[in-house]
Amino acid sequence: MSIDVTVLRVFTDAAGNFGNPLGVVDAATVAPDQRQRLATQLGYSETVFVDLPDPGSTTAHARIYTPLTELPFAGHPTVGASWWLRAIGTPIRTLQVPAGVVQVSYDDDDVTAISARAEWAPELAIHDLGSLDELATADVTDFPDDVSHYLWAWTDESSGALRSRVFCGNLGVPEDEATGSAAVRITDYLSRDLTITQGKGSVIETTWSPQGWVRVAGRVVNDGVTRFV
Repeated sequence: MSIDVTVLRVFTDAAGNFGNPLGVVDAATVAPDQRQRLATQLGYSETVFVDLPDPGSTTAHARIYTPLTELPFAGHPTVGASWWLRAIGTPIRTLQVPAGVVQVSYDDDDVTAISARAEWAPELAIHDLGSLDELATADVTDFPDDVSHYLWAWTDESSGALRSRVFCGNLGVPEDEATGSAAVRITDYLSRDLTITQGKGSVIETTWSPQGWVRVAGRVVNDGVTRFV
């Protein structure tokens, strides 16, 4: 049986460039015991399997897989799944993932946002670097793959703008282009709103709440449907 996989790029810049590829699959088309195999074969940093909301409901359910494992929460899959649901005519207000209930909102300028608890984000090692040059020249092979690593440096501290790179060898992703869950972690770590440019140029906007919630927002581009046999 063939499976349709919608390929999105999540957290693009304002011109629709960059972004982290995401596979989105209608969960009804893939048995639960086959989802990890499909995510591994697709090879995206994450693939999300979405149970469509019941008629009249504004809540959907989703499960998230990296090439190696299932995650209870991740940022770019929840933003991408929420965007996709609106694109197919079923916008939602909440998305249930194993970690908890993610709040969803859609901004007028085509930005999709989710709000999540900081403690839902996977643990990672945060590396505060002294310069953008040090960030640019960091070598993924110098960092052990027993944990994910978040490397960052300010581009404009007064406005909350920073650049980052994320190494996730422990999840089967040597370097991730745009990582929403890591954005949750760094926002909580710095306790302030941020504009994060990650990887080659992906853009993530975050809003910090002292109550332990972080809002993660970004733009999404649809790169079409791939049929996987």
